[in-house]
Amino acid sequence: MLPRTSGAARGWLALILLSAAAAQAQTAAAQARSKGWNPMDFKKATDGELRRSLTPLQYEVTQRDATERAFNNEYWDNHQPGIYVDVVSGEPLFSSLDKYDSGTGWPSFTKPLEPGNIRQKTDRSLFMVRTEVRSTRADSHLGHLFDDGPPPTGLRYCMNSAALRFIPLERLEAEGYGQFLPLFEAAKVHRP
Repeated sequence: MLPRTSGAARGWLALILLSAAAAQAQTAAAQARSKGWNPMDFKKATDGELRRSLTPLQYEVTQRDATERAFNNEYWDNHQPGIYVDVVSGEPLFSSLDKYDSGTGWPSFTKPLEPGNIRQKTDRSLFMVRTEVRSTRADSHLGHLFDDGPPPTGLRYCMNSAALRFIPLERLEAEGYGQFLPLFEAAKVHRP
């Protein structure tokens, strides 16, 4: 039998229980957000937070529209199976299945992995008109789009490695991108 409590005490007890349940729900939500990409959970960091969390090159490329040096970047010659995500947000952008050697010294792709995660913008810098490619939600500068790519699209998404984070095939599930595993299975690419 429980001891009798006043109305105020019952109110405090209910408040404590609700607070504990809310804290547990927030912890579970934070753990879920730490893996993979969920556009409903994404909130872009402040400029100060981005400066602290990105390397100087990543910051200049994604936030100031800079371009890294050709043939002197992390992914131009990467041949591992996996996906490339926005270094700022984690938005899935490109797949190694659509990557090819364009001879330009930058990672190049024939199409985006998730077209809704890419947007195009007219770039009139450098005394020419080009098509800039940006991530949809984080608005990171990724690179440029050209129409000199191979079949089947004829497109070349020429990206900066500094704007991307590569997730190898064997890490897709662990990092919350397991929904892309069937693409590699259909292409008969197996985990190492």
